[in-house]
Amino acid sequence: MKGALVAGAGLALPGAFPARVFAQASSLTPRDRAVLDVAKREIERAGSALWHKDMAAIADFGVHSALPRFHFANLETGTVRSFLVAHGMGSDPEHDGWLNTFSNVEGSNATSRGAFITYEWYKGKYGTSIRLGGLDPENSNALPRYIVAHAAEYATPEHVAKWGKLGRSNGCFAMSPTDFREALWNISGGRLIYSDKLGLG
Repeated sequence: MKGALVAGAGLALPGAFPARVFAQASSLTPRDRAVLDVAKREIERAGSALWHKDMAAIADFGVHSALPRFHFANLETGTVRSFLVAHGMGSDPEHDGWLNTFSNVEGSNATSRGAFITYEWYKGKYGTSIRLGGLDPENSNALPRYIVAHAAEYATPEHVAKWGKLGRSNGCFAMSPTDFREALWNISGGRLIYSDKLGLG
């Protein structure tokens, strides 16, 4: 996997790198700028706990589940790509698509807030998944709770089109199978995921 990540990183270094960065940065929305600011702040706060600081994922659970709220911030190019992500059923007992509460308690089936480090890939119930470790007191039980990032059919645009919201996880960061490939290549291997109710839009 490490070799694949290194190879993937090499794709981000074309000869016209400065011009491309300028063109992309000029089209950033205020939300994207805010996402990049949060990513820089939280990467700095996590410090040496992270293995890589080029990319980070910011999960904004202040936004409804029908909207893209899982933002992949590329700090090398100054760009942001946004995806759907599900929250835990324990955080949304009414199943209305809004996260109400966070929890770090085992058995809560809730989403936790705070900074996570992404570890290795493994094969689980939902196929290839990314193991996560909690870096804050609010998510310190991520490993024993089996909080991971994985693909799920209930986290797709088709699910939103049918139900007006995503399904719910057991506290994991669940993405559409197509989008999850982006997570495997961009945010695994010692990078940051930060979860909170930011309400960035």
